[in-house]
Amino acid sequence: MSESNLPRISITYCTQCQWLLRAAWMAQELLSTFGTDLGAVALVPGTGGVFRIQYDDSLLWDRAVDGGFPDARILKQRVRDRLDPGRDLGHVDRAGRPGD
Repeated sequence: MSESNLPRISITYCTQCQWLLRAAWMAQELLSTFGTDLGAVALVPGTGGVFRIQYDDSLLWDRAVDGGFPDARILKQRVRDRLDPGRDLGHVDRAGRPGD
């Protein structure tokens, strides 16, 4: 599949709130997990307390709507559910299950 056909993730973060490092960390987590299955993970500067993550044109997380910031597990699961619902995320999927 060519890069232009792969999904793009954008993370819009508030520069006034100094959320660049949080956004960059989440981008790194997604790239580490999904690697070449993503066409791009873009960091988009914003203002006004924004922290929004989009998968192509679909909203995955909005701080104002979802309340706060996603943890890496939730974010990876939401991306996986769009990208490849049958994909096993290993310990991320098993966290919190009885016996783990």
